Amino acid sequence: MKKMIAEGFGTFILVFFGCGSAVLMGEHIGMMGISLAFGLSIVAAAYSIGAISGAHLNPAVSLGMVAAGRMSSADFVQYAIAQIIGAIVAALIIMLIATGKADYTVAANGLGQNGFGAGYLGEYSLTAALIFELVATFVFVTVILGATQDGAPAAMAGLAIGLTLAAIHLVGINVTGVSVNPARSIGPALFAGGKAMADLWVFIAAPLVGGALAGIVFKAGLTRAS
Repeated sequence: MKKMIAEGFGTFILVFFGCGSAVLMGEHIGMMGISLAFGLSIVAAAYSIGAISGAHLNPAVSLGMVAAGRMSSADFVQYAIAQIIGAIVAALIIMLIATGKADYTVAANGLGQNGFGAGYLGEYSLTAALIFELVATFVFVTVILGATQDGAPAAMAGLAIGLTLAAIHLVGINVTGVSVNPARSIGPALFAGGKAMADLWVFIAAPLVGGALAGIVFKAGLTRAS
């Protein structure tokens, strides 16, 4: 239960900082600022609750851990549930804050939801969205597995992981808004509805495949130190 609470709280931090920066401050800080907010949220979570649960904050990361042989399937299910709940609560709170501004509506201004195609940021295709999310998640989970393996400098893991997520956002915000995390996508989509819900399958399937592949490659020893 302590691990589930930690994962829920950590995922709340990720979505509140990341999506919150996009919704509440996006026009002031731009894509660079939003990227840093997502990265810094990982650093904050890693050093606050990492010792309790490992600070996965992401079903794709947890699935990668299962594929790498570092986590059981039963624990994965519990982690994923906690992560999704944390993301939903964060999205709800962001929406409640944002609606305090007179000209804000979820329909017009969004909630930091992911997407692709006509009307969404760079209007990239479904194929582009799938490729980006799969590859970016593979890279992200590979970094996490490497930074947290035996022999890696443990004190630096949170920083390395947070900077990697920031870099991924710098590359991909205009493509999909960057998910690499099904929980992060589910939370805002539930309240945004419409196109966000229609597109959601991409941001569940592609990150999970990318995370699982990263775990398989790691377990095979190709990205593992020993």
